[in-house]
Amino acid sequence: MKTLYKSIFIFVIILLSAVSVVFHCGNNDTAVIENYTEAERLPVLKPDYTKIIIPPNIAPLNFLIKEPGIRYYVKIYSKNGRSIEISSSKPSVIIPMKAWKRLLKENRNNELKYEIYVKKINDGWTKYKTVKNTISDYEIDKYLVYRLIRPIYNIWKDINIHQRNLENYKETRVFTNESIGAGCVNCHTFHKNSPEKMLMHIRSAPKPTMILVNNKTVSSIFSQTPFGSASIAYSSWHPNGRYVGFSVNKVHQFFHSSGEEIRDVVDNDSAIGVYDIETNTIITPKSLSDSELLETYPCWSPDGNYLYYCAAPILWSDRNAIPPENYKMVKYSLMRIGFNPESREWGNPETILSSKETGLSIVHPKISPDGRYLLFCMAEYGCFSIYQPSSDLYMMNLKTLEYEHLSINSDKSDSYHCWSSSSRWIVFSSKRMADIFARPFFSYINEDGKASKPILLPQKDPEFYDSYIKTYNVPELITSPIKTTRREFEKAISSPKNIKGVKSITKASPVKVKDSPWKQYR
Repeated sequence: MKTLYKSIFIFVIILLSAVSVVFHCGNNDTAVIENYTEAERLPVLKPDYTKIIIPPNIAPLNFLIKEPGIRYYVKIYSKNGRSIEISSSKPSVIIPMKAWKRLLKENRNNELKYEIYVKKINDGWTKYKTVKNTISDYEIDKYLVYRLIRPIYNIWKDINIHQRNLENYKETRVFTNESIGAGCVNCHTFHKNSPEKMLMHIRSAPKPTMILVNNKTVSSIFSQTPFGSASIAYSSWHPNGRYVGFSVNKVHQFFHSSGEEIRDVVDNDSAIGVYDIETNTIITPKSLSDSELLETYPCWSPDGNYLYYCAAPILWSDRNAIPPENYKMVKYSLMRIGFNPESREWGNPETILSSKETGLSIVHPKISPDGRYLLFCMAEYGCFSIYQPSSDLYMMNLKTLEYEHLSINSDKSDSYHCWSSSSRWIVFSSKRMADIFARPFFSYINEDGKASKPILLPQKDPEFYDSYIKTYNVPELITSPIKTTRREFEKAISSPKNIKGVKSITKASPVKVKDSPWKQYR
């Protein structure tokens, strides 16, 4: 027994000698290192958490100091409260949770500074330029929901929906496709960033199903309907919580023999409808299911008076060909159509931004909850931006309809995105760290629609992503955790109900609109 206690004591001493965390009051304490040389640059950090705007409720942004040395010292401080000081023989900086949260809470709208010293092998200490970040006054929504999948796949295996508490590192599994015979699970959608109303789609066994969570009721709807040539896919909740705009997409994945991105996706046929939760019916104007067009990615405006979407002309005769001819010539335009939720009357389609003007394909329109900005992707062609290195994020001012290429883009695919409930944060998927792995990044959006330097989703281990071989898909921000259990999802899937019917509504013009855009294609 004495030997055991002695071994534990020695282990603790070794641990304490490797890493020590010291707290001091205020930020004017004398640094423990008095003799050093100053470097005329910032230290190299991984992830690059420098010159960023930080949510005041985010988990500690642990990082690795990418500077060679035998000893490391970091002091993190702000205007108010106690500083955090970390001394270690390793370059990995693990920030104490309680001290970090306290520092952020006491310093909203203040700078958060990092003083970093590195002791070289055959030299003394080097002090780098002080890292200056900013703590925002706007919190980010507490949870992030995403699908985790293998980066290169052509079978449905090991597909899971997870949620992560952004205020710490806790990740929980919401649903796994193992319970449905390894079918495809995708496209989770939330009403106003709340899990109280959500959708999740199953595209395979036992049959195509749309899982609907409506407050505490969980049900499923057979989503292969007489409307369209495929099952319900991409969806968007109307602000009133009654209607769901959706698209039906005949999507096919195929592979190139070579190239930067060997995978590709084409949508052979698609249309847009609206599902009425209360009546269990589909309502739609004929203009959203034009046989000569591909309509996809519906998105309601926050006032509920417009449905934004993307549309492109069909350039092939064979709708079953994989890939179809001229698929690289397909470019989507940004559209919208007026809608009166009380009378259920529709306007006429109008072009907001034409692909002929941009020369690129426009997809994934998402409007900020305050209705001021529309965030979207543009790529060289097609509808599946996550597979295209050319995909970048753009911001449109909905008052002026002017748009700009965001500074947060990289030379890899920057794609699927979501707004926070406050309209001050976005999350998006980026492959900037590796060609095939998409990772979630956050960015602060200011009053002028400008985006701050992206922040990688923090992990307790700053080297986590170096060895993690799954990709994050469809990141969505929500204000509280999903409480629906896997058992409740599974039970609902086992007994889906049929949609009663499809009703085409031709009565139109609840709002003034421009001339029909389709003459540009005909």
